[in-house]
Amino acid sequence: MQYDRFIRLRRPLWDAFEVRLGRLGRGDGGRGRRVRGAIVDHDELEELAIGYRQVLHDHALAAARFPATGAAERLRRLALDGTHRLGGGADETVRRGGPIAFFTRTFPRAFRAQLDLLALAALLFAAAAALGLLTTAARPGLGVAFIGEEARSGLAEGRLWTEVLTTLPPEATSSSIATNNMTVAITAWAGGATAGLLTFYTLILNGLMLGAVVGVALHYSMGGELGAFIAAHGPLEITIILVAAAAGLAVARALVAAGDRPRGEALRAAARSAVTVLLGVLPWLVVLGAVEAWVSPEPAVPAAAKVALGLALVALFWVAALNPFLPPTESDDAEAR
Repeated sequence: MQYDRFIRLRRPLWDAFEVRLGRLGRGDGGRGRRVRGAIVDHDELEELAIGYRQVLHDHALAAARFPATGAAERLRRLALDGTHRLGGGADETVRRGGPIAFFTRTFPRAFRAQLDLLALAALLFAAAAALGLLTTAARPGLGVAFIGEEARSGLAEGRLWTEVLTTLPPEATSSSIATNNMTVAITAWAGGATAGLLTFYTLILNGLMLGAVVGVALHYSMGGELGAFIAAHGPLEITIILVAAAAGLAVARALVAAGDRPRGEALRAAARSAVTVLLGVLPWLVVLGAVEAWVSPEPAVPAAAKVALGLALVALFWVAALNPFLPPTESDDAEAR
């Protein structure tokens, strides 16, 4: 999509979201729900939640295709303002008990509530990865579409394309990697606003890409080198993307099949939980950016150490996300939903 067309088609949505967000500072005579001190009508809150996901989706798209443009900057501000104003349950918990209460109580509750959708996301991703692997194993040339001709030539010469990371400043590389990973996660998460279509697309595309890259590396007998590179950051990176996608699917489920609750109520509950999950996983992507920049490309770090680090990180995330020391209660389950 061209920049001018992107602006023309999407600006009305941004304008509408900005107007609705501005209304949070004004009451409506006591009718509706209170959000960060303002009273908002239920229908208005539903529109806000949908608009918020559209803004996040467009923000991810603009950051990837049109960086350093006016639209990218405006969408960044709208996304930050929307997160701050619509954080809902996460904001309340942080105000009451601080970040510790959020990461040990609110986030685990929301995470547990979407485990069924996490399993669905993992199944879809794994199926796409298997398809990419099998297809590329049969026709290695197809993998060039994912890694490029230069990277393929490097593999043929016994070099991974990731070696370039050792020549770049790790500080800058870490920031770039974290931003890219956040873009993928937010895109999968925000895809809930499209009834899950964008979320499914993100899962399938990234699964195919992973399978194809592994298939090409195996074809050139570089599977071990690739495995050593991704061992430290790959397991948790994939997990985070799947978790973000599951949160997006939760919103999509509320949009498509609200069940026995009013659609607006189901959407608000799903939106609150999805925001909580996103806020809970984004800090991990910053950690992964540092690992991928400092540890993964470093040949001096033994492969066994990278594997151990990768397993330790993903295990630590699961323990923190599930928090087995926090027993489920009816009130907490309602809070997570």
